[in-house]
Amino acid sequence: MEFRQILELVRQLPKKEKIRLSRELEKEVIDLKLTSLLKAFNTDELDESTINQEVEQVRAELYAKQKAK
Repeated sequence: MEFRQILELVRQLPKKEKIRLSRELEKEVIDLKLTSLLKAFNTDELDESTINQEVEQVRAELYAKQKAK
């Protein structure tokens, strides 16, 4: 089935079903993006301690910037 045919079928759906379809497609896109993001950051070099250190460093920098204002 071609995209054009699918689009024509979707256009025939009631509004409620179009919204439902839209939500399902959004879920799929979000899942694909999240999977891609997780793969990009997948590494054995990072452990929880390293991540926590980075988080604390960034928090300290943000706090210092806010305090300087």
